Amino acid sequence: MQRIARLSLICFAATAALFASAAPIMAQTPPPAFGACRACHNVQKDGKNGIGPNLFGVAGRPAASLPGFNYSTALKGAKLRWDDKTLDEFLAAPMKKVPGTRMPIGTPDPAKRAALIAYLKSLK
Repeated sequence: MQRIARLSLICFAATAALFASAAPIMAQTPPPAFGACRACHNVQKDGKNGIGPNLFGVAGRPAASLPGFNYSTALKGAKLRWDDKTLDEFLAAPMKKVPGTRMPIGTPDPAKRAALIAYLKSLK
């Protein structure tokens, strides 16, 4: 019985050490398509806004909700949440999804949009 208790304690300690040393989940590497986005958008935690808003944590949050950025009236009034479907539609054709938005660049290629969305979702 003592041997089983000792083995259990060793397993518990090893498991605890493994989890304690685990690195935090990091953002994915930006896909090549993000190069065009980088000109206007920052993705650093606690980073500053640029010409466009900081995109850190954008996935899942309401559109036009980042404090300190001057969003267009159109985006403020759109009442969107940045889920997969909305991000896909907006990134495909921003001015079609939200007429009057200030974002002029779309990504028509579905594979590139999927890579961008996966990257944005990793920014937590």
